[in-house]
Amino acid sequence: MRIMKTDTLEVNGVKYLIKIHYETRRNCRVSVGKNSINIRIPSYLHQEGKEKQVIKMTSWAEQKIRENPEKFQPATFKEYKNEDRITIGDEDYTLHIHFKDKKSSSARLKNNIIELSISTHLSKREQNNHISTLISRCIGNKRLPLLKNKIHDLNKKYFNQKINNIFFKYNKSNWGSCSKKGNINISTRLLFAPDEVLQYVCIHELAHLIELNHSKKFWDLVESAMPDYKEKEQWLKKNKDNCKF
Repeated sequence: MRIMKTDTLEVNGVKYLIKIHYETRRNCRVSVGKNSINIRIPSYLHQEGKEKQVIKMTSWAEQKIRENPEKFQPATFKEYKNEDRITIGDEDYTLHIHFKDKKSSSARLKNNIIELSISTHLSKREQNNHISTLISRCIGNKRLPLLKNKIHDLNKKYFNQKINNIFFKYNKSNWGSCSKKGNINISTRLLFAPDEVLQYVCIHELAHLIELNHSKKFWDLVESAMPDYKEKEQWLKKNKDNCKF
């Protein structure tokens, strides 16, 4: 049996969503993320015991947030409106947003107009998450051939390794990844970055085709292809909050 209830906690004027999960488990657990505080309670406890654990864990979460408020700052999201415009590189895209009574959301891109059909069965935050993801998918699919050309050119020039597949994905936890099978993922967030920064991340992931770690050998490979790569890393750290759909 699994039941979830929600509540809110306000710390220093900022409201945090609390998700309380009553589950088939033996122990209690609490974690603080950017989207919510998650409290997990064994469903076998009597009501008084559940309430005591929720109070105890909420207090713990509040203390952690007060100790490091920047770390646990709730994730922000863009709120899009119909006819909004997005600029990526030298191209402008116009949004046509339609809210419809259906379970799923969808989008299509034609002549740089992104037609979005968004479910009305979602919360405001969920609707915006759907819009962001669908926009990134549409633009990423359009620009994927350019990304593939860039990565293959860089690989031929510096690494000469076998590449399996290349994807644009709306990764929010990293800028890119490379698997043992030679699959390279690049975050669509980099569409907001200068070309040389995107190029750095491509080189970074290509170097992982040789060294699947961050050893000195790995960084030597990166530096040999891009001597000023540390400047690109600094740009990403400084501008990461501006690189999102």
